[in-house]
Amino acid sequence: MLASSPSGEWLPPYLAPFFVLSHRTDPPEHPDSFQGWPHYLPGPQDICFIITCMAFMAIARDILRIYIFEPFAEWRLMQNLNEKRLAAGKKANGHSPSKQELRHIHRSVLRFAEQGWSAVYYPIQFCFGVYVNYSLPTQLFNYRPLWDGYPHVLVAGPLKFYYLTQTAFYTHQILILHAEAPRKDHYQMLAHHIITVFLMAVSYYFHFTRVGSFIMVLMDTCDIFLPIAKMMRYVEVPQAVCDSLFALFVVSWFFTRHIVFLLVIVSVWYYVPALIPIQYFWMFWGSLAALQVIQLFWFGTIIQVIKRVVTTGEGASDVRSDDED
Repeated sequence: MLASSPSGEWLPPYLAPFFVLSHRTDPPEHPDSFQGWPHYLPGPQDICFIITCMAFMAIARDILRIYIFEPFAEWRLMQNLNEKRLAAGKKANGHSPSKQELRHIHRSVLRFAEQGWSAVYYPIQFCFGVYVNYSLPTQLFNYRPLWDGYPHVLVAGPLKFYYLTQTAFYTHQILILHAEAPRKDHYQMLAHHIITVFLMAVSYYFHFTRVGSFIMVLMDTCDIFLPIAKMMRYVEVPQAVCDSLFALFVVSWFFTRHIVFLLVIVSVWYYVPALIPIQYFWMFWGSLAALQVIQLFWFGTIIQVIKRVVTTGEGASDVRSDDED
């Protein structure tokens, strides 16, 4: 027996939810976005698709880490070490690296590879998120369209795919936090990811997919620059490059997470109490506020880095969670 969904006819019904979007339905008569795309309802089989995405991300992360990022970082750092030895008048091949040098290279290689998956994922998903939000009636400083026509029960295919893959990514990141070496803000990162997954599930259930997708693209904006900046520092790229990326990260962080995101929280306070029961409103709004508190904690760390750069002239380092505890 084949799957009933036209997009999954080549799969048996028990496998289709793991590989194609589920709960397809008739599109609205006059959609205000994604005209011509298939539409879906939220449903329990969406969990199957999230599981597949998590498995794919785990495999893709390990392939990139083991076969691309680790070999590249090791080659780059060994080249840097040989160049330093030649500059110091030592023969590159005449002296084996010391244990301290090997430990430093090993640690940097691991850190470089750990950041590699984020450096690949965030730019790709950010571009797709911009496409999704550009197709929706979303505006940067006018949040009324996020709530007009509520509830948005029908979800267009691209929006549903964006939502489920983002949910898979942040759920996968919770597992990654326990696989990597612990860092100074481990529990803050864990709380951030748990709250994010909770908010995505709640907004999906209550049909707040428009505001949810808008918040997700805000969060991804600055996350493009941070992992790349860390990777450049781990392979000892000139500090000016790292500092430039850090500056882009700081500006984008402040604008998206402490200006636009705060305005979105205000719009939730203004519009949502009339849309859902008050107890669910407080749960939704309180989670957004908790997310802002964690981000303010991180922004305090960013300010400390900026102060050190200004007062001592040192390059930017130890951003948010860069050192092991």
